[in-house]
Amino acid sequence: MRNKRFLYLIALAFLSVGAITGCKKSSPAPDEPVTPPVVTTPTGTRDELTKDSIFLYGKELYYWNTSLPTYEVFNPRGFSSNEAELYAMTQYSLDPATGKPYEYVSNSGEPKYSFFDYTAATTGKTGALKADVNGSANDYGFSVQYNNTTDLRVKYVYPNSPAALQGLTRGCRITSVNGRTDLTYPGAINFLNSAIFGTNATVTLAFNDISGNQKTAVVSSSLYTVNPILFTNVYTVGTKKVGYIVFNSFTNNASAAINTVFSNFATQGVTELVVDLRYNGGGYVSTATEIINLVAPAGETGNTMFTSYYNNYLQSITSAQRKASVLAHQPLLDDDGKLQTFTTGVNGKYATYADLNYSPTAADNIEKFAKSGSLTLNRVYFIVTGSTASASELTINSLKPVMDVKLIGRTTYGKPVGFFPIRIDKVDMYIPEFETKNKLGVGGYYSGLTVDKESAEDLTKAWGDETETLLAYALLYAKNGNFVTTAAKTASLSTTTTVMPSKLSVAELRALDEKLDPKGFKGMVMTPDKKF
Repeated sequence: MRNKRFLYLIALAFLSVGAITGCKKSSPAPDEPVTPPVVTTPTGTRDELTKDSIFLYGKELYYWNTSLPTYEVFNPRGFSSNEAELYAMTQYSLDPATGKPYEYVSNSGEPKYSFFDYTAATTGKTGALKADVNGSANDYGFSVQYNNTTDLRVKYVYPNSPAALQGLTRGCRITSVNGRTDLTYPGAINFLNSAIFGTNATVTLAFNDISGNQKTAVVSSSLYTVNPILFTNVYTVGTKKVGYIVFNSFTNNASAAINTVFSNFATQGVTELVVDLRYNGGGYVSTATEIINLVAPAGETGNTMFTSYYNNYLQSITSAQRKASVLAHQPLLDDDGKLQTFTTGVNGKYATYADLNYSPTAADNIEKFAKSGSLTLNRVYFIVTGSTASASELTINSLKPVMDVKLIGRTTYGKPVGFFPIRIDKVDMYIPEFETKNKLGVGGYYSGLTVDKESAEDLTKAWGDETETLLAYALLYAKNGNFVTTAAKTASLSTTTTVMPSKLSVAELRALDEKLDPKGFKGMVMTPDKKF
């Protein structure tokens, strides 16, 4: 499963393909396949034909495609924008656990999972977003979060990024952005999104470093290589060695670095491991499987790690339906990004996504454990928050049935579905196309994975600080086998009362994860590594 780019645009004439229904919902039993109706070749402007394609691809590929109405009822050309159409398309399928759409987000006009990438056609990269999953980014290289309503902190900085070169580190307190000192939550959210996560060439900051020293910096947006490993360390806890890795994104350039870190853990005799995924919104499934295989027990080799399930139409697609499929216009490229000759395929020239087997019993859709490295672990802890999503959750869910797993922090984002990009003219569309389930058939965590120890994080501490709340709980459990802490002595009351800034509630933090840094990547990208 490697990153492959689609080099060919879809010809708009291909919109004559049939709209197809049929779905595999959250229940184990999929719906029966429905015969696709015939859609006559439409005419219209480029924008109208793009809107047609968005709907027709969704009608065939969307994981919950049976929830969608007919073309005539939906009327894709009636929407004011591609985004408005996509949002409408994603609000039909209801999660029976909540009674709301699977892609519903409170107080938002954007779907939870689906999105467009308008940069891929020009950059040739998947998801050219805040933390680029392709291993490079063109931005400032840092992100922020509120420690309380008046305390804005740097939550992470990518090594060798523009922000890192200007001295920013996790824990720095931002006191001014482009001259504005009122950064109070929630009034400053829109301003921060524009100033820090927008398209400005520079941002001017005043901040206190982690030692309290006042500093200023002008950070310029520029291209840099993303190193998703933000910190590693080994702690001695009693007689145990506990490894710690902060892993921020499942990029496709991290294999060598990951293997080096885990080899070092093995050399030092690590028997318990803390994997910090608190801000990791996902990325490539292939990178997730690498980490899973480094962590998993050797005895699991050859057993099922997880299975990918597509909608029922794709699972049961016939030869005739393959030839009519919109996927026949999506080339399946080789490792060098070139067409694969496949004269017996649906178009008789090159391999396409219509030539793949989407059945859950097909070997291509069943990932097997293949232990790598020599690290042998008794337990793994995952530090998670509402920003922990997709490939991060896949990693956790895959390991839960095979070893002792503890989760510390807050309930995760909830994204058991993934996608491969669909090129429509000059845009890549990402919609949920498959769901993953672990070896026990467990998936469907649309409301997130719950934790064993719930706690807020401490943004005032540097990576690796043993007193940082979430890391401290992991080390405490490694020491005592539980999360029970000794109650601290209560200080005597003073005659004067100090009004402390308000901490954000769990609900506010989840909402903030959606609103602040809205282009932050939350996704699970899986492109088939099929040779023809």
